[in-house]
Amino acid sequence: MQAVFLDYDSASSTDLDLTSLKRVVPNLTLYDGSNPREVALRLRDAAVVLVDQTAIPREALAAAPQLRLISLAGTGYDKVDVVAAREFGIAVTHVRGYCTTSVVQQVWSLILSLTQRLSAYREYATDGSWAKFGPVNVRAQPIRELAGRTLGIVGWGDLGSGVAKIGEAFGMQILVANRVGGAPVAGRVPLDELLARADVLSLHCPLTPATRLLIGTRELALMKSDAVLINTARGGLVDSAALAAALRAGRLGGAGIDVLPQEPPVDGDPLLDPSIPNLIVTPHVAWAALESRQRSFDEMAANIADFLAGGRRGRVV
Repeated sequence: MQAVFLDYDSASSTDLDLTSLKRVVPNLTLYDGSNPREVALRLRDAAVVLVDQTAIPREALAAAPQLRLISLAGTGYDKVDVVAAREFGIAVTHVRGYCTTSVVQQVWSLILSLTQRLSAYREYATDGSWAKFGPVNVRAQPIRELAGRTLGIVGWGDLGSGVAKIGEAFGMQILVANRVGGAPVAGRVPLDELLARADVLSLHCPLTPATRLLIGTRELALMKSDAVLINTARGGLVDSAALAAALRAGRLGGAGIDVLPQEPPVDGDPLLDPSIPNLIVTPHVAWAALESRQRSFDEMAANIADFLAGGRRGRVV
């Protein structure tokens, strides 16, 4: 049975153990990456395809008569045409919960960096300003304690609840938003109320038609002027131009962004302007701790083995 990994290099730089994968698919060919033309060619004779971030469109699936399973290295499956996969009888599996610890760690790295104004104070200490001008004017870059403040969570899964647990350890009050378009749930609040009350807002919901551009000009205007926005979920949840404008105008205290609507941002993005104040942008690495990536590979192997045995572990389609 022929198996291919379309973009092995995006998940591993030869630093992961492939034993579990090669046990279930011994005839596994690894490709560092695959452009659209190569995707179609490499799927043509494969029975199992492993993929991290490469798009798999309908045309490639239609030209892959041997393909039985698409095994995703992550949770999101928006880059695979799952409607076509179902139509062609191709199973799709994904992995969940593999990177919770890594993402929670990244979220809090961003929150603490922004709250402590680490970038600004590091620059002041190292660019000669400290030596030349003496003690910094801390009122210009105010540091806030987290204890007693409000952490708003949008998306109450493993990631949202994991972030909230650390927030509680800092003494923060936790607010959880009702699901967008869903029925009210006891103990949760409408999104608009959460936006108005949150000192820190962290997004952990999937990107759907209902959540696309969830945070735009109107929503940012509801937030406190010193609030911090964190997005490690999907770039399409936030209107980049609106966020950039809010930060420049001082209508928001800061933002930590690990995801953009287009990745890589070959067409640019408003948030990539280094002059925007109190903004940290990272290149979608919240999931990327070594332990998380190894866990992903082992979970893929378990999904493939279960599929071959007739099971439905990790199935999306």
